[in-house]
Amino acid sequence: MRNAIGMLTLVLALSAPFIAAAEPAASPPTKRPPNVVLIFCDDLGYADVGCYGAKGYTTPHIDRLAAEGCRFTDFYVAQAVCSASRAALLTGRYSNRVGILGALGPGAKNGIRAEELTLAEVFKSRGYATAAYGKWHLGDHGRFLPTDNGFDEYFGLPYSNDMWPGHPETPKAYPPLPLFDGKTVIERNPDQRKLTTAYTERAVDFIDNNNDRPFFVYLAHSMPHVPLHVSAKFVGKSRRGLFGDVIEEIDWSVGQVMDALKRNGLDDNTLVIFSSDNGPWLSYGDHAGSAGPFREGKGTTFEGGVREPAIFRWPGRIPAGATCREPAMTIDILPTMASLIGAELPRELVLDGKDIWPLVSAQPGAKSPHDALYFYWDRELQAVRAGKWKLHFPHDYRAQTEDTRTARGGKPGQYRQEKITATSLFDLEADPGETKDVAGQNPDVVERLSALGDRARKDLGDSLRTPGNKPSAAPPKS
Repeated sequence: MRNAIGMLTLVLALSAPFIAAAEPAASPPTKRPPNVVLIFCDDLGYADVGCYGAKGYTTPHIDRLAAEGCRFTDFYVAQAVCSASRAALLTGRYSNRVGILGALGPGAKNGIRAEELTLAEVFKSRGYATAAYGKWHLGDHGRFLPTDNGFDEYFGLPYSNDMWPGHPETPKAYPPLPLFDGKTVIERNPDQRKLTTAYTERAVDFIDNNNDRPFFVYLAHSMPHVPLHVSAKFVGKSRRGLFGDVIEEIDWSVGQVMDALKRNGLDDNTLVIFSSDNGPWLSYGDHAGSAGPFREGKGTTFEGGVREPAIFRWPGRIPAGATCREPAMTIDILPTMASLIGAELPRELVLDGKDIWPLVSAQPGAKSPHDALYFYWDRELQAVRAGKWKLHFPHDYRAQTEDTRTARGGKPGQYRQEKITATSLFDLEADPGETKDVAGQNPDVVERLSALGDRARKDLGDSLRTPGNKPSAAPPKS
């Protein structure tokens, strides 16, 4: 939203929750507002870092974030695909409301609209310096790029790193991959082995150069999206092959950022957030990550596609070693940040996200402010989560096969198409892998969640049942 931000301060009421945590968090500081660093990976699975169960490599810096902050076990993305996921993250709105679905290709006519209020613009309204480094994927035309949408600086790729002439299946489908600095293409088909290091160095320089004012850094790694690339200093470091090497370099990057904060005396006044855009791209076999105990991966509305690692660290404000088991989503980050820094939002702004600071700060009894979270694939409403329950409506999905499990060397295997033929209910506490349909034993729960689905359809549409519906001006009440 490029015009002036309105005069209504966002205040979102939250009901009292459950959280595994130590002491209640202190109130945020009233003098200088906190710096915020948001580290966002690409295709990182739930079990791809140590504190979530990774094997074959180590992630000591990411694990330190969790040990010194709050680790979410039930944190979601809005859609399990690149552009749609990032649209929701940066606007606090379901991607269907934003109008960005799927993964935008080179030269796409669609992109982030001027009418949208981005997370960066929220920070700008409070005098923050803002920067984005890494993957953008919300449009590669000038008006869609980060520097037209609230970021002072940008350096990175405008879309996924496989959208280039080196694609293993369709190399002729893509033009040379551009590397941007601001709105200028400075290189085509850059050496991707250098990307993680280059993004990190730019982020560290930005912290060093803005240590006297509040700042927001969005560090959106291109990895571990395929094609996997790693710098020479990490080649062969892990026992998990190239994938493990890539994750260890991302972990190194986290360590570099943390060192920069400490060196500049900013450690105790900086909120660091770590998460990813969707689950692992399982068709790439040994070049894909792991969803751990969850079903399927990227491109599906099963837990393996939409449940992600999420860690929030802010010494003195977030208790060390806290664990939050309440459902939350990337759409919650914008309203939480707005409330935290005292940003005033336009009266007419419709947000789907909620202020989850009580969850993040591990306040005793804190509970999810959502009565439901909705999971779309493109324009299809495929699932609803409420409490421990998740209801899947009949829909097609792509399933892993022996071909995908044994794919090697960056060449994908083939999925098979499957279908949920009846409305199916899963108890995520007892059955996190969504293997046992308990709809027959819980008709009242099915009825309640089905009604929540109907509410979402009226608001956001559903091409499975109501083709052509367009999102309304207001989100479902929750």
